[in-house]
Amino acid sequence: MSYLRFDKTVMTNLEESLPREVLRTNRSGAYSCSTIVDCNTRKYHGLLVIPVPELDDENHVLLSSLDATVVQHGVEFNLGLHKYQGNNFSPKGHKYIREFDCEKVPTTIYRVGGVLLKKEVLFVHHENRLLLRYTLLEAHSATTLRLRPFLAFRSVRQFTHENGVASREYHMVDNGIKTCMYAGYPDLYMQLNKKNEFKFMPDWYRNIEYPKEQERGYDSREDLYVPGYFEVPIKKGESIVFSAGVSEIPSRTLKAMCESAIESRTPRTDLKHCLINAAHQFYNQTADEDYILAGYPWFKARARDTFISLPGLTLATGEIDEFHKMMATATKAIDDLISGNPISVKLYEMEHPDVLLWAMWAIQQYGKYVSHDDCRERYGELIRRIMGFLRSGKHPNLFVHDNGLIYCNGRDKAITWMNSTANGRPVVPRSGYIVEFNALWYNALMFSASLLEERGGEDALVERLRKEAEMCAKSFHDVFLNEYGYLLDYVDGSMMDWSVRPNMIFAVALDYSPLTKQEKKKVLDVCTKELLTPKGLRSLSPKSGGYNPMYVGPQVQRDYAYHQGTAWPWLGGFYMEAYLKIYNRSGVSYVDRQMVGYEDEMTSHCVASIPELFDGNPPFTGRGAVSFAMNVAEILRIYMLLNKYTQEDQE
Repeated sequence: MSYLRFDKTVMTNLEESLPREVLRTNRSGAYSCSTIVDCNTRKYHGLLVIPVPELDDENHVLLSSLDATVVQHGVEFNLGLHKYQGNNFSPKGHKYIREFDCEKVPTTIYRVGGVLLKKEVLFVHHENRLLLRYTLLEAHSATTLRLRPFLAFRSVRQFTHENGVASREYHMVDNGIKTCMYAGYPDLYMQLNKKNEFKFMPDWYRNIEYPKEQERGYDSREDLYVPGYFEVPIKKGESIVFSAGVSEIPSRTLKAMCESAIESRTPRTDLKHCLINAAHQFYNQTADEDYILAGYPWFKARARDTFISLPGLTLATGEIDEFHKMMATATKAIDDLISGNPISVKLYEMEHPDVLLWAMWAIQQYGKYVSHDDCRERYGELIRRIMGFLRSGKHPNLFVHDNGLIYCNGRDKAITWMNSTANGRPVVPRSGYIVEFNALWYNALMFSASLLEERGGEDALVERLRKEAEMCAKSFHDVFLNEYGYLLDYVDGSMMDWSVRPNMIFAVALDYSPLTKQEKKKVLDVCTKELLTPKGLRSLSPKSGGYNPMYVGPQVQRDYAYHQGTAWPWLGGFYMEAYLKIYNRSGVSYVDRQMVGYEDEMTSHCVASIPELFDGNPPFTGRGAVSFAMNVAEILRIYMLLNKYTQEDQE
């Protein structure tokens, strides 16, 4: 049985099937996303969603959906599904689904009387082209296939409505048509691999409703334009390939292209292979740069997310060249920041004060996975520039104080990963001496000193770095460690945040820690008792004031809950690393059990990936973005750490 298979009982029950989503990407910024029953429930959903840089920096839905209809003896069986106002679903094609499988590519089997039809969906890598292959497995009489495209031509953040401006014009191309609803958009080419008839029957389908937008307190209805439909006869055993792209393609090549693309896909047969597949979906290769998208469907490439995700998405999957590519793009942004120039690449939020500290951490992971010699050769000069920039006090919001700690101003603007705002102000105004910033700073000082010391010849610089680290460690104890055994979250003058938050876990998980082993164990124990869930660490302890674990409701309500008790898997990754550092091999079985908490996520929410966050209370429902890079990356990195112990046992 397939690892990612859903039978008829799940598919025909919309309460079970509508919450489950499927994401495919082309590794160049475009994606295809819907539910497993092909009923769009978000404005971000669509079969072909692509960036249109000529218009803006957003993604745009060109092809929203494609309804297939089986015709036999003049009787039509529409396999599509749309939700309309008043909880009305039409045409209820889900009742014909026999099973859905997502092991290689999303595959749906429909049974209509004596007809058995298979549909497969896949994205061509690095090309804005979606392919759908329909194969007639069984049929006892002549069968015709109709394909009706629903077009949007809009930003993912907007809706389209019936209007007189939308162009109805279309032109015939090789076995299909091209059309464009609005000026500024690329033409959409819809082609089949077989001669067919396109019947022009323009119409608007009105008041299609997206329930996920309703849940989030947004507008939720739009109209979609249908130019007509393609009609083609199909015989038993025959496959019809439909292509939607922004350029014309010789229709005779579609069948081979589809077969080649399916053959190249790695089967998702367990949690690890699912996450490796999900990791590749965050890759975003443009003409000149390579990025990591922070998540789907609405995140862009963010600097902090990039550096936290980079080791897990590349090194943990054995793809060192991808690390080099992503880091090459990031280095341009780092050099721009250090030079005081505008950021020349599309890596956002570089100005946040912890970004360069996370860059140091990512390079450190490279040194551990590959070698310190290679790390020094490739990134030694970059390390020198970063540390020189930070130590000299040239960063606009990171200051090294005389006590060796770094100070940052976050009173008026959110500067940490806890970045939610309400009414223009940070919900969690973390400012001053911030615990994970200073844990990362100590780690960066020690790592850079150790790397230089191994090469020799720079004794004076190494000595200065170690003295600064020693001063930082002493002050870290004095400022953050309290009598209850855990760490204050931030300290700003007389303001001390005693909330139990997960940010202290980094002082245990990082390779160089200012804490003693006994102190680290106490911090770990507090995290275990008050923050640990099966889906990662809570962002706030239930015992702390303001605990708000349910990420639901309108935007403002969700903003106040975002970092006030919700659980985050990427934090769970650092927790598991900390646990292994404390307990070594004896902690392996415990960490293995923690990984089980992510197993059932492979068939929930976004199939074969991990969402952005979870409610902090049972049943720990997944929320936010359907697929989140830092979460996938950290679980993969824990697999890499566990593998180290397995290899040691075999030696």
